[in-house]
Amino acid sequence: MKILRPVLSLAILIALAVPSRAQSSAPVDLRLLAINDFHGYLRPFPGGITIDDPEDKTRKIAVPAGGAEHMATLVRELRQGHKNTIFVAAGDLIGASPFLSAMFHDEPTVEALSMMGLNISSVGNHEFDEGKDELLRMQNGGCHPVDKCQGPHPFVGAKFRYLAASTFEKASGKTVFPAYDVREFDGIPVAFIGLTLKGTPGLVSPVGIASLEFRDEAETVNALVPELKARGVEAIVVLIHEGGLPTGDYNECPGISGPIADIVRKFDKAVDVVVSGHTHRAYVCEIDGRLVTSGDKYGTLVTAIDLKLDPVTRDVISARANNNIVRTATLAKDPEQTALLEAYDRLAAPIANRPAGSVSATLSRVPNAAGESPLGDIIADAQLAATSAAEKGGAVIAFTNPGGVRTDIMRKESGAVTYADLFASQPFRNQLVTLTLTGKQIKDMLEQQWLDPKRPRILQVSKGFSYAWDNSKLDGERVLAERMSLNGQTIDPAANYRVTVNNFLSVGGDGFTVLTQGTAPLIGVYDTDALHAYFKANSPVGPTSADRIVRIN
Repeated sequence: MKILRPVLSLAILIALAVPSRAQSSAPVDLRLLAINDFHGYLRPFPGGITIDDPEDKTRKIAVPAGGAEHMATLVRELRQGHKNTIFVAAGDLIGASPFLSAMFHDEPTVEALSMMGLNISSVGNHEFDEGKDELLRMQNGGCHPVDKCQGPHPFVGAKFRYLAASTFEKASGKTVFPAYDVREFDGIPVAFIGLTLKGTPGLVSPVGIASLEFRDEAETVNALVPELKARGVEAIVVLIHEGGLPTGDYNECPGISGPIADIVRKFDKAVDVVVSGHTHRAYVCEIDGRLVTSGDKYGTLVTAIDLKLDPVTRDVISARANNNIVRTATLAKDPEQTALLEAYDRLAAPIANRPAGSVSATLSRVPNAAGESPLGDIIADAQLAATSAAEKGGAVIAFTNPGGVRTDIMRKESGAVTYADLFASQPFRNQLVTLTLTGKQIKDMLEQQWLDPKRPRILQVSKGFSYAWDNSKLDGERVLAERMSLNGQTIDPAANYRVTVNNFLSVGGDGFTVLTQGTAPLIGVYDTDALHAYFKANSPVGPTSADRIVRIN
């Protein structure tokens, strides 16, 4: 296997060099296999992974990759010839999942990863999509409290251990899951600290995590270092569900920006290796003298990290990494994984394969400069159609959050679309909520799209409603009141409007707290079912003119 250059600098390697009395003691080799942001993609992600063309670095190519069957084979191959190995993950293994996993509340994914030998994972924000109690069920097993036992066999929970060092119960001050796990390799202890990003409360439904506190990532890790050193631990690996935005190809890192760079620089120097995620990017970096890796998304990569441990100092003396593509063309399918997926498929297929309609062209989730996407338009239209009747809410406008739109609806050769295709684009299964807002509240809600200026969340809007925003204006002043209109009429700040959103947004999700002020709420159908009904009634469905949101400057 190709191994990259040592990521630890020469100066650090010298500083960590073994004492002269230990020159005869051979270093202990340890291989970490790592993944992140699997998101329940038990079957290969249709887009594969995009990499530089080996024949022409100025071009990009898509390589078919992913799937639990092929990943299990690669993991087994990467373990061969290595006495000491451990398989770890950096969160978002579940949540925002395709139909096969999501229909069973991600039980198939937990089983598949347990079966291929995953040992430890940090908790990502999507692990909290269904709330703290449901995540505890993922760890401990048992039937779903509402849907009961749906799978082909009892769900026993994860065989791997979730870690969440920075996630605390407000009432008790204790972590929801253990902060770290210490494993020994040839007598040398290695600590694995797991944590999710501090910004989790702004990414999941507030109701499901109301009892939890998410603390600063670096402060959490640094506070644990003295405790670990007191236990004789010198080698420390952090599994963090936060990431960066690199330049370069999937095994490179000529430059990286984003939260992970700042966090790593704040870590105590005792931290040796950082396995990251969240941003759905692939990189092998050196940040502040530490190896930092990330393995793309949806199971397209497995990162192999090779460490050498000093038997005397018990610390890391070198670290190298290589991102390995889970190539569907060359990796055989693992028969145990195949059997597991087929068992769930037999239950899911009759629903998943239901014809939903057709598309005239691919519906992309990629927004234009104003923030509007073709698929976002269609989803908002579908939600308006499902709730516009008086008895179903009397909605006149629908808004949906871009983070809830997870993948394109691709046009296949026939144009046909199945229920599973629609579900993949909206996998959270949120119920629609229609409530009353004033025109002023609608404007205030739209201003909240820029609460995080580094990551604006431009809501997708239904037909008939349009507005303009000025990028040069200050916070709270970007949306132009005179350019907000419904069916050609300017929105009246004092008038009442019936507005449909999903239940995630209705409780203030993604920071849209104005929606919690809405009155007379009426609960409707699930978002995916609304989209299914829309396709049944309007196929073939194609992109709209994308002129509902206008950006100025």
